[in-house]
Amino acid sequence: MYNPPMFREDRVDVLHASMRAAPLANLVIAASDGFEASPLPLLIDPEPAPLGTLSGHIARGNPLARGDGAMALAIFMGPDAYVTPSWYATKRETGRVVPTWNYVTIHAEGRLRFFDDPASLLALVKKLTGRHEAGRADPWSVEDAPADFIAAQLKGIIGFTLVLTRLEGKWKMSQNRPAADRAGVIAGLRESGREEIAALIGAEAPKT
Repeated sequence: MYNPPMFREDRVDVLHASMRAAPLANLVIAASDGFEASPLPLLIDPEPAPLGTLSGHIARGNPLARGDGAMALAIFMGPDAYVTPSWYATKRETGRVVPTWNYVTIHAEGRLRFFDDPASLLALVKKLTGRHEAGRADPWSVEDAPADFIAAQLKGIIGFTLVLTRLEGKWKMSQNRPAADRAGVIAGLRESGREEIAALIGAEAPKT
């Protein structure tokens, strides 16, 4: 992706944390007749180092299932917000400003490998469920459903892993604007109730 150095985020621990915070990614492969893509909840494992492994599952009928061995790209989107020029001090000074969009995105690339043995699929489903039920007052678990029902459900899916060969993050957080403009964006976002992305802008110091 187009990623000027001032917006680039390369720290693997930061990228993994963001992927865990926004785990629904678009998984894309180039097929013989065009592109195939599906939004999927993914798990990130830091092993093997340095970039880690993504895992998830799809329906057996999903066209992605024909892509075993293909290079795939998982696109994660974090917080984002429209930025109006009205928040900039520069608007009041010169008027020479335009709207933009601030956002977090991560591109994770690797080779797609599928598996369908029941034991591995069950372990994956339990891990995904545990990850997303954690913190609920009454978390649901796979064991809450009848075993024969779960076994039948597993027959309809196929699991996959993606050992990452490239991991690239972009934190576009007004780093290219003067300090007064950045302060105005932070104030405007907070007034709009967008505290999460306002905090990110405050944390992202401009790079030189």
